[in-house]
Amino acid sequence: MFYIIFFYGLIFGSFFNVVGLRVPMKQSIVKPRSACPKCGHQLRAFELIPVLSYIIQKGRCRGCQSRISPFYPIMELLTGILFVFAPYQIGWSWELIVAWSLISLFMIIVVSDIHYMVIPDKILVVFAGIFLLERFITPLTPWWDSLIGAVVGFLLLLLIAFVSKGGMGGGDIKLFALIGFVLGVKLLLLSFFLSTLYGAVFGIIALLFRIVKRRQPIPFGPFIVAGTLTAYFWGPAIIHFYLQFLANGL
Repeated sequence: MFYIIFFYGLIFGSFFNVVGLRVPMKQSIVKPRSACPKCGHQLRAFELIPVLSYIIQKGRCRGCQSRISPFYPIMELLTGILFVFAPYQIGWSWELIVAWSLISLFMIIVVSDIHYMVIPDKILVVFAGIFLLERFITPLTPWWDSLIGAVVGFLLLLLIAFVSKGGMGGGDIKLFALIGFVLGVKLLLLSFFLSTLYGAVFGIIALLFRIVKRRQPIPFGPFIVAGTLTAYFWGPAIIHFYLQFLANGL
């Protein structure tokens, strides 16, 4: 069963690469067929097998032999791994559908934000409708936690954007509103804390090793994804540990 889920995860991961690359450029996700960005060689079916095609072709285009970015198979693998991990962590319930939807949104966002530093409104609108339906079927307890989470997520990021004078983009603000709706207030706040922590740690390491320059903008989307998935899968355990730590400390 898990092999099948992993297989479909790879296929969806390949599709999410296309969506994340094309939607910000206002291109169709159906046409034209995928092609090499260097020589325009249109990829055939056997060149589109997730991960495997990259390995067989040794990471090069069959047309011009130019290198293919390893980013594509990495995203395919990551999607497959997360799709398999979700039922391990959550179990076989309706919430699993929410988890897979959240992973799908996040994979598209990572692709889009890394390449263009943009989180497309179209993607957020589509998934807002999906999450609205899913939270109707499997609501949080209490159900209004979703509504409060959405409001808090939006206002929190809006306040930060105002104070930092544009330090947060509009896509980040809308994304956190959506995250708040899916996770609720407590896990939203944990998600924000972890996202900021991951981003700060990466920023320090990147500056020390000169991966980025000072004041060079860094896409925040991947850190939001990492922080939110951590909060979603392990949030209750993290909060419980923190409360126990405070109780023992006091």
